[in-house]
Amino acid sequence: MTPDAHDRAAPHPEDTAPESGAGAAPGAVADNPYARARRIGPFAVIEVSGEIDLASAGSLAEHLMAAVTGAAPPDVLVDLRHVSFFDCSGLRVLCRAEATARSRGGRLRLVSDQPRIRQLLRGAGLLGRFPPLPDIPPAPPPPRRPSLN
Repeated sequence: MTPDAHDRAAPHPEDTAPESGAGAAPGAVADNPYARARRIGPFAVIEVSGEIDLASAGSLAEHLMAAVTGAAPPDVLVDLRHVSFFDCSGLRVLCRAEATARSRGGRLRLVSDQPRIRQLLRGAGLLGRFPPLPDIPPAPPPPRRPSLN
């Protein structure tokens, strides 16, 4: 199976949020030691910390799936600046969440200033799919109201 075909495969139960969290807005999933959700302007931001591996990837998946299925179209930023370890289990969760966001007309982007995250993405052939942003982008200004004059 090619990596792209694997990304399009149906999500495994451990990679998705519980049914009670499906379609929920960011923050509806309880914060855990590995991920928390918040809104910054138009962005659903998932702040990730600690070690993301086979044991913790499900906790990240809960937040990501809630974010990408909550708003239409989703605009999700995954902040990896506080991650101390990230392996292929985390990459699998990111790929599935990004594919879901894209299928709903949205996007999922990574925020990371860590060279090792860039190296991991490059080694996995995912740097083109997830070019990391160095910081959370500023929210666009609110639309101007027309003056009555």
